Amino acid sequence: MFSPKRVPLHHHFEANTYIIVMCQIIGRKKEIAELRSALESGRAEFVAVYGRRRVGKTFLINEVLRDNITFRHTGLSPYDRKRKVTLRDQLQNFHFSLIRHGLEGGEMPRSWMEAFFRLEQFLERQDNGTRQVVFIDELPWMDTHRSGFLTALEGFWNGWACSRHNICLVVCGSATSWMLDNLINNKGGLYGRLTCEIHLYPFSLHECEDFFLSRGIKMSRYNVAQAYMILGGIPYYLDYFNPSMSFAQNIDALFFSRRAKLGDEFVRLFHSVFDHADECMNIVRMLGKRHGGFTRDEIARKIGKSTNGDFTKMLKALIGSGFVAAYTPFGRQQALLHYKLADCFCWFWLHYKEHLQIEEDYWAHHLKEPEIASWRGIAFEEVCMQHVGQIKHALQIAGVASRESSFILHGDDGQEGMQIDLIIDRADDVVNVCEMKFCKSEFVVTKSYNEKITRRVETLERMFPSKTFQPTLISAAPVHRNEYSEVFLSQLTIDDLFAE
Repeated sequence: MFSPKRVPLHHHFEANTYIIVMCQIIGRKKEIAELRSALESGRAEFVAVYGRRRVGKTFLINEVLRDNITFRHTGLSPYDRKRKVTLRDQLQNFHFSLIRHGLEGGEMPRSWMEAFFRLEQFLERQDNGTRQVVFIDELPWMDTHRSGFLTALEGFWNGWACSRHNICLVVCGSATSWMLDNLINNKGGLYGRLTCEIHLYPFSLHECEDFFLSRGIKMSRYNVAQAYMILGGIPYYLDYFNPSMSFAQNIDALFFSRRAKLGDEFVRLFHSVFDHADECMNIVRMLGKRHGGFTRDEIARKIGKSTNGDFTKMLKALIGSGFVAAYTPFGRQQALLHYKLADCFCWFWLHYKEHLQIEEDYWAHHLKEPEIASWRGIAFEEVCMQHVGQIKHALQIAGVASRESSFILHGDDGQEGMQIDLIIDRADDVVNVCEMKFCKSEFVVTKSYNEKITRRVETLERMFPSKTFQPTLISAAPVHRNEYSEVFLSQLTIDDLFAE
């Protein structure tokens, strides 16, 4: 994201008058370099940018390529209208974009083949030998049922654009599964045609901190982490924070006021990305009931669906869009995949927004309740799982290949059960067994907690004798040093998660 740098105007203006003269970007260094490389390559480029909705794809492209965009178009949202968007609607919208950019004459195209031919004509008339960037935003929305859109896009690129060295076609979309299936992993006429693909991820904790600072928002790392637990590092949501309000007041304004800025975001989010939005929401709601997730059969049974092709497509779409993560539990066969809710915003929404009656200042009034403390614990575990790279760097094992998963052992009369939400299974046969604690003050390892961790390690050593297990603590605050704290061979704090 960008933030404005303000400097005073010339002295004959009032002293408190300012003008924006430049922008400073937050993060996205690799993505900016890739976009600029495509812009300056001197050959035909076909760039696809994809990622979760609200993650900043459009903003990034507009800011980096702003002065070079010859034609810009955005597909019509399937959710923002009271009726279903038709092929005619999308074609008319495309026609209007051509007119806005200067195309004269001609009736509205009757097909996508004709629409892209009109685009070719427009670009040829505008061609003066300099770079021509064509930016098509929310590309998947344009592919309505039986529209022939993908065939026309293929014809545009293969039959015209790819042979013109000054063309740079940039497309992006929030329907990540569509982007993956139809562009990135295309098996037809667009196979291997992309010259650059960019998966834009949410901000890290470090980038969130930089973002808040760029907005003049001073916030402790404890609260930046809480913001991440709620909003998941999504720049669009973070940008709503008001620097004159406290953290709790901002959360109330976003979710719990009568005109909450994100009051209907959950429903809008799913309907704008997924074809079977209601069914996808049902899957997410079910996954939100257990942090460790469920198997494919368990999910289907609990939501009353058969494990057919449609169900597979929905799971794939949720994974591709970053809402759901698939993993194999530690010590299990690779075929036994589990699926878990991985989106912080959805976790928060399902636990605190969806089932609550509107209560003004809810968050400020309930900050110290045990239920919120319990949620913080689970949410912090998810934040840690999304910062495994930083954890490995702090443990000085960044160069060691690893597989991250969870482990659940159901107890019985002869054995104590256990649930470990983050296990880092390393290629050197060492396993970091991670405990994650979100605490405001020093974390105290008690005698009973020491004994619990020791029993866990002994059980794991019996079950997996070829592995070496290292208890690892990740806490929001430092550990209080006492006779029991050394049970954790590695101890990290929240500062380690904020590494760049």
